[in-house]
Amino acid sequence: MTYRLIGPAAAVLIAMALVACSRTAPASSTSSPHAASTPAPSQDLASPQAAPAGTSSASTPPRADGSPFLADSIDRVHIEYRVFGNGEPAVVLIHGWSCDANYWHAQLDDLKAHYTVVTLDLAGHGASGRNRTDWSMANYGEDVAAVARHISNAHIVLVGHSMGGPVALEAAPRIGDRVIGIIGVDTFKGIGLPPPARTAVDQQIAPFRSDFIGEMHRFVPQFLFTRKADTALARKVADDMARESPDVALPSLLALNTLDYGTLLPLIHVPIIAINSDLGTLTDDARIRKAAPTFRSVTLKGDGHFLMLEDPQRFNPVLIKAIDSLAHGQP
Repeated sequence: MTYRLIGPAAAVLIAMALVACSRTAPASSTSSPHAASTPAPSQDLASPQAAPAGTSSASTPPRADGSPFLADSIDRVHIEYRVFGNGEPAVVLIHGWSCDANYWHAQLDDLKAHYTVVTLDLAGHGASGRNRTDWSMANYGEDVAAVARHISNAHIVLVGHSMGGPVALEAAPRIGDRVIGIIGVDTFKGIGLPPPARTAVDQQIAPFRSDFIGEMHRFVPQFLFTRKADTALARKVADDMARESPDVALPSLLALNTLDYGTLLPLIHVPIIAINSDLGTLTDDARIRKAAPTFRSVTLKGDGHFLMLEDPQRFNPVLIKAIDSLAHGQP
């Protein structure tokens, strides 16, 4: 799907942004999305020694057991992150709109067997701080960069689902040369399209301003899952997302849908890979490459927007293949 809210399919288009992810990643469709939620960190929670911006730190010990740590973003918001496994590159998993780091639960075991895996809660999500007023994609990119400064790996691959894709694009220039590639998950379909007018975006978001919980419960199962999807999973995702604070969710959605890729992509000089579903708008590689020449995509047919939750057995090998291609410099 695309992020852009234009044309007759606007209802479907806003769906992609609204359901960038569920708040958690249930291991199965029968488990509660909140079952793996992490508690808010205490103020004295230790954090590893930060490396200088854009570099690694040899003095930073590996944090491979998933213990929680804190990094301060540029506006001093606490960002909670966890590290699993060992090895190069470090794979930083960035969740999307109205979710948290547990969203990647179904990927952790497979990934940490090969790489250092980093999960984080963006500001306003999960266990991270909410003392922010500017919910821009740029500030979310700063959250990711703040965590990266605490990671000692020489190379980093950024993986972002839905809203996490644009956040990865914002983060990459802030992290620097250690980033060797960006992988988007059901995202980047709007690259090459003009940003919609602010009035159009406001009009599409209006139902969520009026009744955030009710509209989310209507919208998520109708537009972000296929007809063959597990209805229990769709219902739990909708329930979970409806619990997000509109004070964070709505300005984030507005920032996402008014993002101008044209100002961001010239700063990206690494390969961009998308692993997308075929729900809604298809990925137009030819159009996207005009704006992002390093772009390529893989389509997993038959799944919905939450393909990593719906079918991790199929999704995880594709993700690992994409990471390996970046690690070995393959086109």
